[in-house]
Amino acid sequence: MLRHPAAAWIAPFFVFIALLAGSSYLGLPERVSLLLILLLPALSLVFFSRKLLRPRLQRPIISLAVGVAVFLIWIAPDQLAPAWRGLWLFQNPLTGGLKTTLSAAALRDPVSLWLRAVRAVIVVPILEELFWRGWLMRWIIRPDFEKVPLGQYQARAFWITAALFALEHGPYWDVGLLAGVIYNAWMVRTKSVEDCILAHAVTNGCLAAYVVAGGHWQYWL
Repeated sequence: MLRHPAAAWIAPFFVFIALLAGSSYLGLPERVSLLLILLLPALSLVFFSRKLLRPRLQRPIISLAVGVAVFLIWIAPDQLAPAWRGLWLFQNPLTGGLKTTLSAAALRDPVSLWLRAVRAVIVVPILEELFWRGWLMRWIIRPDFEKVPLGQYQARAFWITAALFALEHGPYWDVGLLAGVIYNAWMVRTKSVEDCILAHAVTNGCLAAYVVAGGHWQYWL
């Protein structure tokens, strides 16, 4: 079957975004909705992207450290200046507000929390890194992106990708921008989507543990 070369890089991301945007309109029980938003993107990764996902880590130990560093950056403003996130720059009609998408019942349901955590730690890092660092950074350089090596640096592509990555994170756009810059730089340094996936997974894993352990649900938008 003929398939556009970009599909392996972008299709799982768009499946995920479509489910996030549309699941609330389906009227499904929350556990079922969480399960769908976990399984369907995962299945799309298997269907579209399995040939891209190979264990080719270049700097696994440093990738782990990068992931922890991004997590610390993510929570630092709220720890150092608790009123920071309440500024209009971060909560407004464009960026949204600090409100978790999980219901009060789901916050008391271990199964729902596990589904949300597994999605954040396993599925999201893969589909986002394939899209942002694996495809978009190269596509901006040249629409025939397969002729652009992974991790090739061009200032315009680097900063546009970081900015769009920041916007994806709503009221956390400031730390999202820093995270995007760090992940982009790590891609340029390692030329490895897998290293960026590992770093991103560690960040999300640390954040998931922090959210659940401390009840910081606002981070799970």
